[in-house]
Amino acid sequence: MRNIQLLDCTLRDGGYVNDWEFGHDTLLSVFQRLVSAGVDLIEVGFLDERRPYDSNRSIFPDTKSVDKIWGGIDKGSSMAVGMIDFGTCPIENLQPCSESYLDVIRVIFKKEKMHAAMEYCREVKKLGYKVCSQLVSVTAYNDEELLQLIELVNDVKPYAVSMVDTYGLLDPTWLLHIYSILDAHVDKDIAIGFHAHNNLQLGYANARAFVAKETDRAILVDGTLFGMGKSAGNAPLELVAKYLNEEFGRHYDINAMMEAIDESVNQFYAKSPWGYKTFFYTSSLNKCHPNYVQYYQNKGSLSPTKLNKILSEIEPYPKKLLYDEKLAEELYQKFVSEEFHDEEEFRKLSEMFAGKNILLIGPGKNIVLQKDKVEKYIAEKHPVKIAINYIPEIMDVDYIFLTKPNRYEQMTTALQGVDVKVIATSNMETKNEPFDYVLNREPLLEKTGKIKDNSFLMLLQILQNAGVKQVACAGLDGYSAREDNYASPEMEYGFVKKEADYLNEHIKDVLHHKYSDMQIEFITFSQYNVVQDISSGTF
Repeated sequence: MRNIQLLDCTLRDGGYVNDWEFGHDTLLSVFQRLVSAGVDLIEVGFLDERRPYDSNRSIFPDTKSVDKIWGGIDKGSSMAVGMIDFGTCPIENLQPCSESYLDVIRVIFKKEKMHAAMEYCREVKKLGYKVCSQLVSVTAYNDEELLQLIELVNDVKPYAVSMVDTYGLLDPTWLLHIYSILDAHVDKDIAIGFHAHNNLQLGYANARAFVAKETDRAILVDGTLFGMGKSAGNAPLELVAKYLNEEFGRHYDINAMMEAIDESVNQFYAKSPWGYKTFFYTSSLNKCHPNYVQYYQNKGSLSPTKLNKILSEIEPYPKKLLYDEKLAEELYQKFVSEEFHDEEEFRKLSEMFAGKNILLIGPGKNIVLQKDKVEKYIAEKHPVKIAINYIPEIMDVDYIFLTKPNRYEQMTTALQGVDVKVIATSNMETKNEPFDYVLNREPLLEKTGKIKDNSFLMLLQILQNAGVKQVACAGLDGYSAREDNYASPEMEYGFVKKEADYLNEHIKDVLHHKYSDMQIEFITFSQYNVVQDISSGTF
């Protein structure tokens, strides 16, 4: 029978979700459920001298702190495991294994630190612990570097050496290539392990591929309850256990795992869900640190296509996986200077709108309820009509101002054959013909508002930049917490009702202060029209 050991790291890797604050009772409960499930190795948390002892958290300054929490708990046949990020816990903080609750210590390190880290593993081993050398971001190693690492491993002879797919970049083929090198050259009495992340939705698939490969050595496969863990999460323990039961004759108690998920893990998922997201997919697609993706997404000006283009400009390792904010900003500024030439767009818009009446058309219900007022204004003023993120059914328009991808999707059919020009912000990506005007989105965003991308305010900013001094508005009703906010029900946003009061007050405040020099006339009823002259309807 093959020697396959199942290792749970819910209380350690899962701690990235809740800052390791599981609560004392939950720490014990999860551990006991995993013991009942027959899990071979149970990781209880990080050893990190930078964090003080807290009986509610699974991160501790030393091994004595572990004893304070778990000292009286029966481990059954399971081994208790602690993890150290190399450099965060001096050897002096570790008791001899014979005096400690822990049986195993895993040491994670990046390839630049392999020599010093493996010497540290040697010292930990001298204390009597089973030591696992964890290759952080194993995808950063080339074959030659792996062989260098293997020489150190064979010299130190840890209990195991593990592949850590830190950024979830691996697929089964790449994983098995790395595994084959380790399996061929690591001494046979040293186990090989694998720790998956789910950025590409391959955590479980990779774990299965790893376990399925024939070998006569011991292997360790990691998982967490319900996949709880950093970024997109991990291979779900309960799925890996089911696979081992069915294919390798193991007898893990899945019911005990499910009880732990129901009692403990689901409460954290409800507060801060983990799992596969486009954010983590994008970072893995570009083989880069997730902080780059977050940095550029915070700019608010990039469509997925543009985001992937700028991420592709980052040099390979170490730059891609070692986040550099200065480099991120330099690349962004270079990209903006090359891609967003909206000075010419603004010049064209200024010429187009000069001396003309401008009517902004929003999707509020009053565009229909007060249709007569709108038609009267159009008949008298012959304005340039700009609709915001939709195509009105009751009238033709000259321009559509497009800022939201989901609104663009709703217009797919209506846009076919319509003679209208599109002014789009830079986060939009055209499906067919290029947009008529594309403007950099970032300068148009509210810097201090809770909701930064209100399309009405963005359009006012554009018009102000284009030299427009007065506009009329219809269908810009404002927001209600109780009633439908849009003429078309399919446009309704759930969060709008929750933020209705804030949005109304914020927009009124911006109109009053930022656009006090612009004459803004509301043709139809609007919540924003707080200082309205009732006789004229002028702001």
